Amino acid sequence: MRRHLALVGFMAAGKSTIGKKLARKVGCAFYDIDDLVVREHGAVADIFYDQGEPAFRAYEYAAIARAIEEGESGVLALGGGALTNPETLALVKKRTYRVFIKISAEQALERLRRSKRIRPLLGPTPSLSKIRELYARRMPLYAHSDFVVEGDHITTTQSVDAIVQWLNKKKIAI
Repeated sequence: MRRHLALVGFMAAGKSTIGKKLARKVGCAFYDIDDLVVREHGAVADIFYDQGEPAFRAYEYAAIARAIEEGESGVLALGGGALTNPETLALVKKRTYRVFIKISAEQALERLRRSKRIRPLLGPTPSLSKIRELYARRMPLYAHSDFVVEGDHITTTQSVDAIVQWLNKKKIAI
């Protein structure tokens, strides 16, 4: 059984952008989990507001499970809070190599302020204190990854190259 590669990390870390480029570079499939949920259930913010976070996490788990079980091996870009669901965490630990795209809370704030997307857990005006609080709760889940990319001061291409070097060093094929 071949394992997938899951990119994990906080909101706006660049998981989707890095994931697309990485998948192209290594010649495998790419799965943006948020996009899969949106296609099936509607906008992330609408799900959060209308059905609550537990419903979103259930949809997210189902999308990850489908990608892993039914899709060809590839790169998965997980939402920032995906690992907060114990079922998702267990599945991802069992069936993927986890790469943590690590950025600082300050970098996350800067990127989120430039983003057109409102993140339901942070609202329309994210604050550094709220980001730090949420990040601190999630950090233990991210920290147990197989590899960490320090993403604050490197480009997307450098992030992709670092992951490819790690894959080659560990002799991991996706």
